[in-house]
Amino acid sequence: MNPLFQQIVIGTAKIYYGKKRQGQKQLDQWRIELRDEIKDALYLAVGVASAAFGLEAFLIPNGFIDGGVTGISLITNVVAGLPIGVLLVVLNLPFLIMGWRTVSSRFALQSIGSIMLLALAVHFIPFPVATNDPLLVAAFGGFFLGLGIGMAVRGGGILDGTEVLAIYLSKQSSLSVGNIILIFNIFIFAAGAYFISLETALYAILTYFTASKTIDFVIDGIEEYIGVTIISGFSDEIRQVIVNQVGRGCTVYRGKSGYAPTGAALKDIDILYTVITRLEMSKLKTEINKIDDNAFVIMNSIKDTKGGMVKKRAIAKIK
Repeated sequence: MNPLFQQIVIGTAKIYYGKKRQGQKQLDQWRIELRDEIKDALYLAVGVASAAFGLEAFLIPNGFIDGGVTGISLITNVVAGLPIGVLLVVLNLPFLIMGWRTVSSRFALQSIGSIMLLALAVHFIPFPVATNDPLLVAAFGGFFLGLGIGMAVRGGGILDGTEVLAIYLSKQSSLSVGNIILIFNIFIFAAGAYFISLETALYAILTYFTASKTIDFVIDGIEEYIGVTIISGFSDEIRQVIVNQVGRGCTVYRGKSGYAPTGAALKDIDILYTVITRLEMSKLKTEINKIDDNAFVIMNSIKDTKGGMVKKRAIAKIK
């Protein structure tokens, strides 16, 4: 075969197969993004259904309240008789605008959608009253409401804007997100005792603690940091994602792959370590899966951190 013709054939084949591999990679990335979007949507849907059930089947029929914006809406409903669905949207709106500016537009849009769905579910779906026993109402009303809020956070959104306000204020003070939410709710419970009754406020405290413990069980706390260790053959590409897209610092450890037959040489490998927040975990996992779907990822809960890039951005922008 003519050498020039042979080079042309080889070059054409390389271009063809290179474009084919690139197209397959883009298709795989699209599938991963679609899978994660569907998963987030399911989390939000389950969260809305659970929160609506907790409100309609337990709290609203018995005149009970909870903390956060939901608690303010319930107090206003009892005192003024305004529709819960309208109050949930109107009272959450300022916090969602704050979330748009401090977290990301995607986070705010998902939250707006989930809160709108919750308002429509509460207004139009007639859930049957489950019980009139005060202790059961406080316990299970808080449980289903907390489950709904926790699932919504797992899906990248919120059902109560108090968390956004607490995250913003925590950047301006030494208080944690959990402490700010507790202080905010103390005023709500005091208002409940004044406008409704002391007994209702006491049951509201029980409802709040039940809901908060359920949220902790579902998402381990939205303000909690996560230490992430990543072992992959594509460590440099993942490192660039962590730095450029997630906006976090990253430490690279030099290591060796220990999985090898006896007597075989161990391969050198870079091990990545970074610290992110719970709301950033979904974004990071999606980006890692795009690069290496077989990457070994270890996640550990961290109570607090000092220095680095973590305190500068309590929650990074979720695209």
